[in-house]
Amino acid sequence: MGVDLSDIIQRKNIKLEDLRGKVIAIDAYNALYQYLAAIRQQDGKPLMNRFGEVTSHLSGLFYRTVNLLENGIKPVYVFDGKPPELKYKELERRSKLKEEAEKQYQQALEMGEIEEARTYAQRAIRLTDRMVNDAIKLLSYMGIPCVISPSEGEAQAAYIAKKGDAWATASQDYDSLLYATPRLVRNLTISGKRKVPRMDAYVEISPELISLDEVLNSLKITQEQLIDIAILIGTDYNPEGFERIGPKTALSLIKKYNNLKQVLKSLNIEYKEEYDKIREIFMNPQVTNNYKLEWNPPDEKKIIDFLTIEKDFSEERVKNALERIKHTFIYKKSQSGLDAWFS
Repeated sequence: MGVDLSDIIQRKNIKLEDLRGKVIAIDAYNALYQYLAAIRQQDGKPLMNRFGEVTSHLSGLFYRTVNLLENGIKPVYVFDGKPPELKYKELERRSKLKEEAEKQYQQALEMGEIEEARTYAQRAIRLTDRMVNDAIKLLSYMGIPCVISPSEGEAQAAYIAKKGDAWATASQDYDSLLYATPRLVRNLTISGKRKVPRMDAYVEISPELISLDEVLNSLKITQEQLIDIAILIGTDYNPEGFERIGPKTALSLIKKYNNLKQVLKSLNIEYKEEYDKIREIFMNPQVTNNYKLEWNPPDEKKIIDFLTIEKDFSEERVKNALERIKHTFIYKKSQSGLDAWFS
């Protein structure tokens, strides 16, 4: 879910071609959830193979990654590891909400309320270990690097960007800014025409670029104060936040009282030790140096076998997508040496 900073964050629309030649560290779980939500049948059922295995996430991952490669973007997918203990309560809450949404989905189907059913189906999305492993397998066949974080994927992606190994991170959530990514790209994995819920209309969604330095300078706050603002609003580690405090109010309070402790003192609210733990998660997250970013030519046979034989994808569509990849940097540069191109 992430923290909602949308009301106070400056962002500018860009085009995919503006990212040509740049390495983008993508929050893999975030992207896979987006594909699972968007790629569904009219009644909300996900794409499945003949064995009943969900394949929506693989469809989105494969064709969207091909699109990124065509635009000269060098993606690296960063996967979550073990979540911080403070997140367990929120994960349990989400699980219960998904169970309830699944019940409402079945009821809507029985009543023939197709649009309602689709909405509930999207709320009931679950990302299983099998889905994640299949995604990593597909990316390895495509020659795309993957990094497994020891904890939060967004934290690891931000770390890769801060080191200069990636130009930006990509996620729908704003949490990457709390982990101090220098740049955040939103809508990278969902740009294009999207249907408006409950309406027979479509909107064009374009990528958005957010610069952390520009955000802090425009708001006249520090990185630590941005984290305090997030805690006031509510994060994955304290999702309830504080009553009647949204982004604009939180910003005003932090600028007036300087930090979270002084804000809570002014509101006669007890300052808890867990707030320090939350701040520590964002300031010093668990990340790893043990990764290697290499882009290699796709293994066409393995991709075709995996997607068409195991997952029941259209062989013609998969082969057409692979033909498109042949005109991208992975193939063009493999003949003269990938190392020279990435140097």
